[in-house]
Amino acid sequence: MATLKVEGVRKAYRTPAGQDMAVLKDVSFTVGDGEFLAIVGPSGCGKTTFLRVLDGLTGADGGSISLDGRPVTKPGPDRGFVFQSDSLLPWRTVAGNIGFGLELQRGDRAAARGAVSELVRLVGLEGFERYYPHQLSGGMRQRVNLARALAIDPDVLLMDEPFAALDAQTRELMQAELLRIWAQSRKTVVFITHQIDEAVYLADRVIVFSSRPAVVKATVTVDIPRPRPLSAKRQPAMLERVDAIWKLIEEEVRR
Repeated sequence: MATLKVEGVRKAYRTPAGQDMAVLKDVSFTVGDGEFLAIVGPSGCGKTTFLRVLDGLTGADGGSISLDGRPVTKPGPDRGFVFQSDSLLPWRTVAGNIGFGLELQRGDRAAARGAVSELVRLVGLEGFERYYPHQLSGGMRQRVNLARALAIDPDVLLMDEPFAALDAQTRELMQAELLRIWAQSRKTVVFITHQIDEAVYLADRVIVFSSRPAVVKATVTVDIPRPRPLSAKRQPAMLERVDAIWKLIEEEVRR
């Protein structure tokens, strides 16, 4: 677990016409140890760009990011990234995909095999260790994707709309599964989504980005007790927060 601190992060891209297009403008907040933080905002506001900056895949133009006081300037094993597309290696089995990062670290092979077995159990894929990606459902592939990110034991888990490509029923079940896995691992999580109800259901706090160039428009605390069954989505307190966040985003979209 780790504390992630973001201070005044800025990012712009150069357009084909040679102009600078500001994407992020003075984004600042802190994520506490073991906290589940979700980020929502209007489409195209820079959420994915921001997550890539957090991972070090994209450099910021200004500001700073630190993890337990260590500057973040490039990708590292202290951050695990779960992409929207599972991007599994088709020639590798479930166990082979999960253990890929451990192989790159060239650690103890017996320990790596034990870690993979434990992660297979954690994400509920016992019996599928020797299956290949094309033999799995979308939800199962995302379980492998999540286990692969957890395999390197990162301090922070960065998740970019990991359930966006799933059907509605599978998405709901995967949300509940993610909370179960998170409750056991207690990783610090930054989760990007377009679905406001998903953000409120999963998170301890929800940060709302403004339209591009993005700043933090609001922070909504979700002080609803855990564990949260899927039926918690229909609780008045949950619906009130969803409605409040939607109004904030609607203001940005109309503007």
